Amino acid sequence: MSKDDTGMSGSDDSHMPPAGSAGSNGNKGHDMGYEQGYAQRSRFIHGEMVSPHWDYSHHVVPPMSASATYRLDSGQRGAQGFCQFGTTEAVEQEILIYDRLQEPTSSMLEDRLAEAERAAVGISFATGMAAISAAITSLVTTGQHVIAHKCLYGCTTSLLKNWYPRIGINVSFIDTDNPDELRAAIRPETRVVYLETPVNPTLEIIDLRRMSDVLDEVNAKRPPEERIYSICDNTFATPLCQRPREHGVDVVVHSLTKGIGGFGTDMGGIVLCPLELEPMYKLYRKDFGGSLSPKAAWPPLVYGLPTLPVRMRQMQYNAQKVAEYLSDHPLVAKVRYPGLADNPDHAVARRQMTNFDGAFMPGSLLYFTLKEEPGSNDNAEAMINWTADNSYVITLAVSLGQVKTLIENPSSMTHSALDPEMQAEGGVEPGGIRLSCGLEETNDIIRDLEAALMYVASRKREKV
Repeated sequence: MSKDDTGMSGSDDSHMPPAGSAGSNGNKGHDMGYEQGYAQRSRFIHGEMVSPHWDYSHHVVPPMSASATYRLDSGQRGAQGFCQFGTTEAVEQEILIYDRLQEPTSSMLEDRLAEAERAAVGISFATGMAAISAAITSLVTTGQHVIAHKCLYGCTTSLLKNWYPRIGINVSFIDTDNPDELRAAIRPETRVVYLETPVNPTLEIIDLRRMSDVLDEVNAKRPPEERIYSICDNTFATPLCQRPREHGVDVVVHSLTKGIGGFGTDMGGIVLCPLELEPMYKLYRKDFGGSLSPKAAWPPLVYGLPTLPVRMRQMQYNAQKVAEYLSDHPLVAKVRYPGLADNPDHAVARRQMTNFDGAFMPGSLLYFTLKEEPGSNDNAEAMINWTADNSYVITLAVSLGQVKTLIENPSSMTHSALDPEMQAEGGVEPGGIRLSCGLEETNDIIRDLEAALMYVASRKREKV
């Protein structure tokens, strides 16, 4: 695969459609008269110079709000602010009341991410799990039903398995990439289909258009109040590599702690959705809390998004080279990386995982499995333990999408809360390792991996 095929050289600049075109999705506040026609990469850096949340046209860097409450000129103005909150009404300037409801810094971040994901609006939250909880819970109630992909981030699975049954919400875990299985799982009370792609940690790719077509068929026969909404966690890909709404998905969620934040310093999450869902999600955030603070919103706004394209280029280049290296290693049973031509989901990934110019962007994550005795996780644990003690550029840590390369063993770490049967059903195998490639020199990452694998090989020889 050439570098041009994966968007790792040349320009990934994509020019925005004119205001009101199909690509703008009628974004509230996104047609306020700022210049059209500039590339998305540039827009990540500059955004709009006059925000409906805050006029900061003379600031080179967006300011950080530092007030938990806001002075009101009159009781009438306060009443007007409360009436405006959580509505779809377009306003020239918001009336700010209290930080938990709305504040300027996170609002600017929401607007910029909504534009990137081709969504009407964004609603930020304190963490990725706060965003995921809000995205699903706002759409279902007692007696209703959620369909979820059979393999998900461990904490999302815990939410669905451990907490929803307590409030009478039923959840079915299926292969959402199988249209027949999806159709069979839908009930009259189904309201949400939830998935990730690439899947955490197996890097399976879900065909979003095929899944969306199934739901469109079902929804065409239902009244609006019984609509099934699709929700996709796009954290692994980031909007630079994939935009699920372009493939028919209703709601997109991200952990801002990961690739969008990029530096591992602040937590955050966001829900990106159609305009009609904004009031409900804002009301949920107001009543349950979990608002993103200005201090946590500022780093992804000022550092994370502006550097995402250049960071992803190097991280993706590293992931491709590491995947190719591991594919040829005698101790590695298999490698899952969308950029490999022999990856099972390569064709779907090429169609779905693209930058704003349509160039293939397979991302910075890969999953590989070491050869083990049946049911054993010994080699994988030995490798990550050796890495923790000896590696210079690879860090044993959860999270992903950071400037540093991170490694973990999902079976014993991030997905250990799943029982062995559910791990097996979801493809989380003993011996599996998730690697999030950072910005280091490519050969240094491979050098540390090679040393770790040599250690595993020496243990095997000792056992013989």
